[in-house]
Amino acid sequence: MGEIPHFAGVELGGTKSIAVLARGDEIVERVAGPTGTPEETLGRISQQLKRWQSEHGFAALGIASFGPLQLDRGLSGFGDMLATPKPGWSHARVAASLSEGLDCPWRIDTDVNGAALAEYRWGAGAGCSSVCYITIGTGVGGGLVIGGKPVHGAMHPEIGHLHLRRAPGDDFAGTCPFHGDCVEGLICGPALAARLGGDPAQVPDDDPRWQAIASDIAEMVGIILLTVSAQRVLIGGGVGLKRAFLLPRVRQMVLERLGPYLPFLDKDSIETIIAPPALGDDAGPLGAIALAQAASAEA
Repeated sequence: MGEIPHFAGVELGGTKSIAVLARGDEIVERVAGPTGTPEETLGRISQQLKRWQSEHGFAALGIASFGPLQLDRGLSGFGDMLATPKPGWSHARVAASLSEGLDCPWRIDTDVNGAALAEYRWGAGAGCSSVCYITIGTGVGGGLVIGGKPVHGAMHPEIGHLHLRRAPGDDFAGTCPFHGDCVEGLICGPALAARLGGDPAQVPDDDPRWQAIASDIAEMVGIILLTVSAQRVLIGGGVGLKRAFLLPRVRQMVLERLGPYLPFLDKDSIETIIAPPALGDDAGPLGAIALAQAASAEA
C-alpha cells in the first residue's frame, strides 16, 4: 500500500481564513487568521502554502472561498472574486494569488459548495444524492451538491440573496447593500445585530424577536426543498451552529407549512432532513480538502 498523500486546503471566509494540510482526509496542520485586505490575507496564506509544498510536496490544492466567484473556466477572470459586499475584495484574484508558484493541480469553488461536498463525502450527507449546506454567519451562503458534484451553471447558487415571504408584522428593512431584505440582509450576523439592537449572542433564546428570524430561515429551507428536492439541508456557520434553539423552531415551521404537501416530510424525517452539519466547524476546511482531492483525481 502506498503512502497516503498530503492535500492542502484554504477556507477563505468573510471574517476568518484557514489554511489546512491533510493526509488523506485527516487534517494534520491548521493555520488561521483574520480576513483583512486581499493583499495581506492572500499573501499570508500563499506563503504558508509554499512552506507546506516545500516540506511535504502536497498533491493538490483546494480553495473554498466566500463569493461570489467567477467559476467559468472559459471566461477571463476565472477564479476571481466578483462584486461583493466585503470592502476591497471585489475582483480580487483569489485563485491566481493562492496557486502562484505551486506545482500541483488546484480547484476553486465557493466555501459552501466545498462544505456541501465534504458533508456529502464524510458527514451528514453520506448516502444522499442531493445535499444543501447553508452557512449563516458574516453572510449567508448556500452550497448544493447533486450526484456527487457541486452545482454550477451560469454562476453558482446564490441562495443567500433569495427574497422571502416575510413574517406578518416584520418590517425590518434588511442590510444587504444590493437587495435590502434578501435572506442575507435579514439573517446574517450584521443583520441580526441591527435587527436585535446589539450583539445577537447576548439576546436570550426566549426573546420573541427570534420568532421572525426562525420564520425567515424556515422560508429559505422551504424554497430549497421545493426547488431542488434536497435530501439534506444542513445549517452551519457561526449563527447556525451557536444558536441551536433555532433549529427545532425552523423544523416545526417547515413541517407546518410544507408537511401537508411534501410526502417525504413528517415529524420523524424532518430531524434528519433539516440538521446541523455532522462535521461541525470542520465542514469548511474539509470542503477545501475535498476540492483538492477532486483536483488531484482529475489531473
